[in-house]
Amino acid sequence: MPSLPLYFPFQVLSRSSAMGVRGLQGFVGSTCPHICTVVSFKELAEQHRNKHPGCTPTIVVDAMCCLRYWYTPESWICGGQWREYFSALRDFVKTFTDVGIKLVFFFDGMVEQDKRDEWVKRRLKNNREISRIFHYIKSHREQPGRNMFFIPSGLAIFTRFALKTLGQETLCSLQEADYEVASYGLQNNCLGILGEDTDYLIYDTCPYFSISELCLESLETVMLCREKLCESLDISLADLPLLACLLGNDIIPEGMFESFRYKCLSSYTSVKGNFDKKGNIILAVADHISKVLCLHQGEKKLEEMLPLGPNKALFYKGVASYLLPGQKSPWFFQKSKGLVSLDKEVGSIHSDPESKQEVPMCTDSETKHGVPVCTDPESKQGVPVCTDSETKQGVPVCTDPESRQGVPVCIDPESNQGVPMCTDPESKQGVPVCTDPESKHGVPVCIDPDSKEGFALCTHPESKQGVPVCTHPEPKQRDPICTHTEIKQKSPLGADPEFKLEAVICTNPEIKQEDLVNMEPEVKEQVTMVSDPEILKIARAHHVQAESYLVYSIMSSGEIECSNTLEDALDQALPSQAFVYRPVRQRVYSLLLGGDAGGASTCPTVKEWFVYSGNPLRRPDLVRPLQMNIPGGTPNLKLLWLNQDPGLQAHRLDALLGCFDLFSSREELQAVENPFKALCCLLIYLFVQVDTLCLEDLHAFIAQALCLQGKSTVQLVDLQLDYIDPRAVQLGSLLVRGLTTLVLVNSACGFPWRTSDFMPWNVFDGKLFHQKYLQSEKGYSVEALVEQNRSRLTKFHALKAVVCKACVKENRRIVSRQHWRSPQPGRWGRQGAGAHRMSSEYSRAGQGQHWRDQGPGNRQYEPDHWRRYSSSSGWSN
Repeated sequence: MPSLPLYFPFQVLSRSSAMGVRGLQGFVGSTCPHICTVVSFKELAEQHRNKHPGCTPTIVVDAMCCLRYWYTPESWICGGQWREYFSALRDFVKTFTDVGIKLVFFFDGMVEQDKRDEWVKRRLKNNREISRIFHYIKSHREQPGRNMFFIPSGLAIFTRFALKTLGQETLCSLQEADYEVASYGLQNNCLGILGEDTDYLIYDTCPYFSISELCLESLETVMLCREKLCESLDISLADLPLLACLLGNDIIPEGMFESFRYKCLSSYTSVKGNFDKKGNIILAVADHISKVLCLHQGEKKLEEMLPLGPNKALFYKGVASYLLPGQKSPWFFQKSKGLVSLDKEVGSIHSDPESKQEVPMCTDSETKHGVPVCTDPESKQGVPVCTDSETKQGVPVCTDPESRQGVPVCIDPESNQGVPMCTDPESKQGVPVCTDPESKHGVPVCIDPDSKEGFALCTHPESKQGVPVCTHPEPKQRDPICTHTEIKQKSPLGADPEFKLEAVICTNPEIKQEDLVNMEPEVKEQVTMVSDPEILKIARAHHVQAESYLVYSIMSSGEIECSNTLEDALDQALPSQAFVYRPVRQRVYSLLLGGDAGGASTCPTVKEWFVYSGNPLRRPDLVRPLQMNIPGGTPNLKLLWLNQDPGLQAHRLDALLGCFDLFSSREELQAVENPFKALCCLLIYLFVQVDTLCLEDLHAFIAQALCLQGKSTVQLVDLQLDYIDPRAVQLGSLLVRGLTTLVLVNSACGFPWRTSDFMPWNVFDGKLFHQKYLQSEKGYSVEALVEQNRSRLTKFHALKAVVCKACVKENRRIVSRQHWRSPQPGRWGRQGAGAHRMSSEYSRAGQGQHWRDQGPGNRQYEPDHWRRYSSSSGWSN
């Protein structure tokens, strides 16, 4: 096997860069290399078959960790070499299937609230990297070296569809993927996990294999053994979650225990006489766990042994985040004063609904009230119970060992299981915990510290993992606890044909609770943005099956995000993709959240965490839905998703065009052949929105799409560019982000178009577009752009006519760059009037401001009824 570095040396935009436990990756490589063992997947698969006859060896793949490994094309700056990438994925899958190994791929489905700060930190870091990339391009007119590698925009989204096209089982998580990957691997007796995240050394699950060390030809890689890690650190497997949180991870900020770690280091080095700080911090903390904390385990509370302070709840939650279904932590066991043990997640209590034991009474020493006690069948400890004043049911109480306040545990009215309530140490509010009716594990409900909104964690029907459900504050409403209702439904007409998943959704029965232990009596009602369970179930299923993009996040939590894009922050002439496609998203919000009566005017705002220049990402942009401009207004979602009438496909297409505000061009677009129909739709929208796109840009977009159809992967690999143009780089990324927007719109409208028609490997190639852009800028004829091919020339003129005619309908004439009357910075500078259609009357905070002058964060974007008329006159053929 070739000698490879333990950790991948490239700075990339994937979840695996700087993921997991702080410092652990480097520590393993420098101090504990013996925990890494070279293994052969072929041999492991054969051993697995011998041990488990009839069971297919399965590797669960954390796809987000693997993106940088899979993207092998040399060119990455021009928008993506999608044909080459698809070919690399095909080879990857074939190598494993040829030796009888099944692959199951997991993708991140949403950013958890606890990890939002870390997400923001990485996005801002990526912004700085992007600035350096564009500075390099302008200075050298070439692609930077691989040390500045930046994953092409949309790679994670389109990888899902590529893998599904290749027949692979592809799933999208309902929280960050690492927990679901680890849980799936454990519960399905998988051969192992393939990824690049040190969190997999912490989870007590199946073996962990490194993607960066994988040699595809020999199918050999490095296995990182958590048992050997524990031996080296003289701690147990159950101590690893505690170690991870003390070192810092994606939930616990690295600085939270910095002083504690240095105290451990000071004590450790004075004994060992070794002053290698980097490696020794981990050794010192592990030594403190084994020599100090373990001596008092079960006798003293962690908060008595560690400087948790106000971060106690977050710390316990961080430790609990590593506990998979059925697992417990000895660090949650409290022996003193007859208090209840904390099982699995923090504050959860296993209530046996079939147990018919009598409930003894105890007296609260502080309040002097009689409190019923139920007994934990495993720990044999008493669990105080209070009575709900309205339901008259016994409500178990988990006592907070520090505050001595009782934490009520609600009873699920259907399953009769205990649903614990944890206490937020700062807000003093009760935090409900939703209990999975199958696994009987408590799943805590998180409270967003900024918005004070609750996020109930319901359970994935197969992996039994927490599914966040957003709570929106409504005045004077109380919080029901989620129960699970399984609804089985066949795929509706218009859905992707591969959609077969039966999903579980959360319903919210009216359960009112009273606070009997001096806690905040009011808890806000937990609801999703969409109340229709049938619609929400379908959206959830498409999300889990990786068939849609953002739809379920919009409908469940009303919060979405989009990572960095290769955009030049210093280029005033081109707007960020976040703004260009925002009106499309606004109309999608109207479709998904509008309801039947009030339409867009009654829709709630959607929180957008979109990265663009000048946005510090301190808070999301609050974006209001925008009414569609189609006959009959915004269509009914049930009609689009559930109606099986064949004639509804035309209505689905109307909805899609309505989202792009291109219903008036319906006939022209219908006449375009596939796969160019979706591309033309996107080009019309782009050229209507952005006035600085010129005729040469249109020629380059169309010519590359036509020439791509006749080129092999090898020809695309061999294509060489004279130089790299920064504007062309941004245009390539802008188009690819438009293709991801088409994925959103198409799934929201019930799949009127085949997804294959706007997959980038069918309509876009970064290097090929860059070549056509440079040629068009140099004044090449149309014949030269289409490489002297008559058939392509005919199609070129037809596609150009469709785009230009549709733009004229919108009062947008596409002109040649040489016909522009004034330099573009003058038209697009900060002092100019609205430069594209979104700049007029767009922000409540500043009407008429240029989009770059709008202050980022917490703006409320109103539906705007502007029309942008180009000041340019005349257009060229």
